Amino acid sequence: MGNLAIVGLGPGAFDQMTIGTIEKMKNADKLYLRTEKHPVVKYLKEMGLKFETFDKIYEKGSTFEEVYDNITREIIEIAEKYENVVYAVPGNPFVAEKTVEYLLKFLNGSDDIKVEVVPAMSFVDVVINQLKVDPIYGFKIIDGLSLDSIKPDKRCNNLVTQVYNRRVASDVKLKLMDIYGDDFLVTVIKRAGIKGEERIETMPLYSIDRIDWIDYLTSIFLPPVKNTFQERYDIDDLLDIMARLRSENGCPWDREQDHNTLKRYLIEECYEAIDAIENDSDENLLEELGDVLLQVVFHSQIANERKAFNFHDVCDAECKKMVYRHPHVFGSEEIATSDDVLKRWDEIKKDEKGLKSHANELKSVPRSMPALIRGYKVQEKAAKVGFDWDNVDDAMAKVYEELNEFKEVYKGEDESDKIEELGDLIFAIVNVARFLKIDPEVAVHKTIEKFIDRFKYIEDSAEKMGHKMEDMTLSEMDFLWNEAKMHNFNKKVQK
Repeated sequence: MGNLAIVGLGPGAFDQMTIGTIEKMKNADKLYLRTEKHPVVKYLKEMGLKFETFDKIYEKGSTFEEVYDNITREIIEIAEKYENVVYAVPGNPFVAEKTVEYLLKFLNGSDDIKVEVVPAMSFVDVVINQLKVDPIYGFKIIDGLSLDSIKPDKRCNNLVTQVYNRRVASDVKLKLMDIYGDDFLVTVIKRAGIKGEERIETMPLYSIDRIDWIDYLTSIFLPPVKNTFQERYDIDDLLDIMARLRSENGCPWDREQDHNTLKRYLIEECYEAIDAIENDSDENLLEELGDVLLQVVFHSQIANERKAFNFHDVCDAECKKMVYRHPHVFGSEEIATSDDVLKRWDEIKKDEKGLKSHANELKSVPRSMPALIRGYKVQEKAAKVGFDWDNVDDAMAKVYEELNEFKEVYKGEDESDKIEELGDLIFAIVNVARFLKIDPEVAVHKTIEKFIDRFKYIEDSAEKMGHKMEDMTLSEMDFLWNEAKMHNFNKKVQK
């Protein structure tokens, strides 16, 4: 059986190496260093230790993952050939060492190679000492190459490691500025604890890739953000702000609100977001989506105060729903088309909500929806079980039928008959819209905008003639209305 000892060379200074590590290296049949680029290597040479490195693999590899994988495979092959192999890595083997991670994964449960990991001092210990930071209050260590998947926590200390060069520093800077802002003060640490080589400087985040002394032993330290006024905020800041607004010393208006008083604002903000989309305005959409999010946070805070649920519960429930309702993405089901996705979504939703009948499914469409949208959705659900017209002509015939029925009652005195028949007529028109794949809500909004434009034309024309609309006859206004129609028609033709 081969023996593989994985040892750490410490953060950089020779006196920070452990006696155990030195003894292991002295007694090794084969000693390998991940890289010769480490300050203690010159001392190892002075001690007369014979070793080989894997620097040649760095020169051939196209990615770090490929390099680490190749080093791991070579170490395993070497450990299978020799009885006592020592593999030395910078710092502590368990801190920011991918090759060690890969080795332990591959050799887990192996009967051929016995692995021993010797503890060592890491660069983190030195950084903590030099910056006088107590990690008990929160200390997050992140590989600079992993910032896409592992995010810093603004509420605690963060150390971004493996900032090898200015290119990596530039990439790190751009990702961190999205979280902290451009001017946030960070500390750049190079060769921490190595006398005569250590360099520690505090500077604005935007400038970290402009310094020319970055090397493979460089890290970026980011202290906690404690100010109320920040260059960049995140969702946790929004939750904190809302909690403060609702607190005893918060805002009187915010404290007075409840779920019912906020209903109108939730609806209004959603429509304003839709308006921004229709106007193709990214600036307005950014703002309005924030307002929609604020309403979600507001309701979540109120519910939290009632001990019902909180914002994190909302996120948790939504994530679980998305995972469960996408078995073709997060599970093993195969769904090929968007139509099949929607069909499977409805099946899962019915099962979740315990909808045992088709009528119950229709009733599940919220009454609080705008009537045109609700009518459209109810008709869609009914059509899925075959309760539908064969074609749009049949749907149009129903419109005429309902129109005639409305004509019979609209001059009468029975209000309930008028309401019922008018509702039938509108519902029939929604059916036609559904057949033509036209959103009736959008269609009516376009008509309203068209009406406003033509009304403005009448008002502007009247003003040019020195008239007030209030003093004009309906016939005069109708003349200008038709003129406005022709004006709009000519504009369309010109386009």
